[in-house]
Amino acid sequence: MESKMVENKKVIVDEKYQNQRYVYRFIKRFVDIITSGLGLIILSPVFFIVSLAIKAEDPRGPIFYSQTRLGKGQRPFKMFKFRSMIVDADKKLEKLLKDNEVDGAMFKMKEDPRITRVGKFIRKHSLDELPQLLNVLIGDMALVGPRPPLEREVADYSDYDKQRLIVKPGCTGLWQVSGRNDVDFEGMVELDLNYIENSNIFYDIGILFRTVTIIFRPNGAY
Repeated sequence: MESKMVENKKVIVDEKYQNQRYVYRFIKRFVDIITSGLGLIILSPVFFIVSLAIKAEDPRGPIFYSQTRLGKGQRPFKMFKFRSMIVDADKKLEKLLKDNEVDGAMFKMKEDPRITRVGKFIRKHSLDELPQLLNVLIGDMALVGPRPPLEREVADYSDYDKQRLIVKPGCTGLWQVSGRNDVDFEGMVELDLNYIENSNIFYDIGILFRTVTIIFRPNGAY
């Protein structure tokens, strides 16, 4: 099924077709369950070390952080991460919005004062994302897919941008392995929509392998 194109060459995703890809979705879900389950077991020593580091820096703060994100069809769910910011980070966001370094409905700031020392390291190597394996096991997320947005971000989405929410969000995706924070919001949307239209099991596996290399050779993550 080829993607439809508008005059300015932008991708228009066929939602009906995506929802009818039963074989691909079944295999993808099967791989997600097996891989996330094994990942949680095999990476348990990494979870332990990161947890110790977070507690050593801030003994009174929690190890994990959960945040409401929007998934497929704008369904809200709690996404889990290792805490990489100070405890009251959300309360301080409003004052930092003016310093946003990316255009569009997304907030990114390279020298965000809310990020802890441990947080800076685990973000750089994408270790803060590991608890999302639990989201994959539960079924809220997939291993590969578009980044799950915040509710306030989606409030600023155009109808075109909302096409990102046609499929289940992922722990990693084409945006994450293509420069991540070096790619602006519009570029992220285009990468996500192109991923959706060209997605298949082999494409997903390729993105997963590229993600593993980023842990050791970080790209634009911060």
